Amino acid sequence: MARLSYSLGSLLSINEVIECSRILNQIKPEVMWIPETWGMENFSILSTVSKENTYSKIGSSIINIYSRSPSVIAMGAATIDTISNNRLILGLGTSSIPIVENFHGESFSSPMQRMKEYVEIIRLALTGEKINYNGKIFSLRDFSLLIKPPRNNIPIYLAAINEKMVDLTWKIADGVIFYLRPKEEMKKTISKMQKIKKIDTTLQIITCIDNDYEKARTRAKKTLSFYISVGKIYREFLKLNGYNEITEQIFNEYKKTGLEQLEKLIPDSMLDDLCISGTPDDAIEKLQRFRDIGIDLPILQFNPIGETKKSFELLTKTFSGDI
Repeated sequence: MARLSYSLGSLLSINEVIECSRILNQIKPEVMWIPETWGMENFSILSTVSKENTYSKIGSSIINIYSRSPSVIAMGAATIDTISNNRLILGLGTSSIPIVENFHGESFSSPMQRMKEYVEIIRLALTGEKINYNGKIFSLRDFSLLIKPPRNNIPIYLAAINEKMVDLTWKIADGVIFYLRPKEEMKKTISKMQKIKKIDTTLQIITCIDNDYEKARTRAKKTLSFYISVGKIYREFLKLNGYNEITEQIFNEYKKTGLEQLEKLIPDSMLDDLCISGTPDDAIEKLQRFRDIGIDLPILQFNPIGETKKSFELLTKTFSGDI
């Protein structure tokens, strides 16, 4: 059976995430991912949904490393892995300058070195042994977890966009979380990196399914145009990989008029390259195109259209079948 997972995204309320996690407990996908951004605190909501969905692995997608010390993340990981009976996938990322500096008041400095040291410290802490660590950024003395971690090898997946972070991910992580990458670029990157070392390749895909084709396409275009407008790192990456003119056009319009009507600027070809949207009829075929380029585990990012529960039930029925 083909691997599949779902992300209960930032567009949902806490109660909606809980309700959708109950549906996933019946569907039984491999992983249920929960994002954080600047909404729900990740460890808290992971703890809650682990009791609503007792089958799937639970993944953080992603925890911003600038928001917590490596020791706190190790503590949270050990706690959630205990509560969930060894089901945690720890997804980490460096986030972005606006979130790190404007929302957390931290300097977005040395993201590569910082990520390297975070992963090293977290892995050491999860052994349960006392840590004495000397890095370029962090120095720890006599630190150990007071609780015994149920596993000393909790899988760590890293969100990676630029080439340096991709290289680091393949060196130190168990899996990668890609987002908003053109298929042709992703195919080349995965082929190149998997020859060096095999890790789990995941891709979070903006996914909008509705019986009304145009509604689904419009919803997906709104989400995509939002990320292009406010996410400099995604915008710059797309500019370098075939979408220079359109990303510039969207960003310039955003600076003039805001987010309203930006979805009208997204061409269908770009939408189909980066997202899954439309009716249930051809959704499986669109998903298969991502599998064909080397994605091991697709992550369907739920974007509700209309009433949340009905929309999610249509999404899961489309990709996972009837309950």
